[in-house]
Amino acid sequence: MNALGYELTWRFKPARDRARPLFLEDYRAAREALIQSRATHLDQLTDKLREPRVQGVMRALLSGQDEDLQGISPDDQQYVEDLGLIETRPQVRISNRIYREVIPRDLTWIMQTRIPNQEQEWYVTSKGHLDMPKLLRAFQQFFREQADAWLERFDYKEAGPQLLMQAFLQRIVNGGGRISREYGLGRKRTDLFIEWPTDPARGFHGPMQRIVIELKLQRGALEGVISQGLVQTVAYASQVGADEAHLVIFNRDPEVTWEERIWETERTMEGRCIRVWGA
Repeated sequence: MNALGYELTWRFKPARDRARPLFLEDYRAAREALIQSRATHLDQLTDKLREPRVQGVMRALLSGQDEDLQGISPDDQQYVEDLGLIETRPQVRISNRIYREVIPRDLTWIMQTRIPNQEQEWYVTSKGHLDMPKLLRAFQQFFREQADAWLERFDYKEAGPQLLMQAFLQRIVNGGGRISREYGLGRKRTDLFIEWPTDPARGFHGPMQRIVIELKLQRGALEGVISQGLVQTVAYASQVGADEAHLVIFNRDPEVTWEERIWETERTMEGRCIRVWGA
């Protein structure tokens, strides 16, 4: 909190004028600057994420699967809570919004720096909008080519597909927009909310493109996963006021060919069009 306050009220030079009010966007900019600075205490978090006792708990949270936590001892869960990484009431979850951003970024930082041949300008339309269908098709191809190699050497394999997609999106969105993430044990999904300013001159104070992406692992029949995912996607899109919504379903069954995994379709629920993607 001290570091965030210093970033917001001193390093942000306009705030040195005490007559100037501080706005929510000022806070968000300070938070992002703090994350990107890799401040010492945030850097130490990366070391903790490598500990086996921490990995088991965080793996379950990042994948959203209750069953991934069943083999975790109460002592390990308490240890991670004592570190300040999680809170357990009203439910087990990552303890604060900064950690929700820092943890997936740290786990995928090397991926972000090594994703080849992807530039932000490829996915921005002449009107300044993100072309999400084009971006998600590019991710499908990237995932098809790179997933096995990346996930094989990844410590957080159960949450690997979701984290790999976040790395891909972060590389494109970073420096222009903002990604917010929501995790929660038992949710069986990851909620991503992208805010993209369409007027570069006004930035986050101007008109905004708001996009929801739900990430789910396919466990069971595809139609059942899609049906559940559509309900969740519509609910989250309504909650955050998104004007565009996508549902991405990862099939990690090695018996299923890539030709069967890669697909896209559109569904309508409660008057909202949702594009559904397979990976």
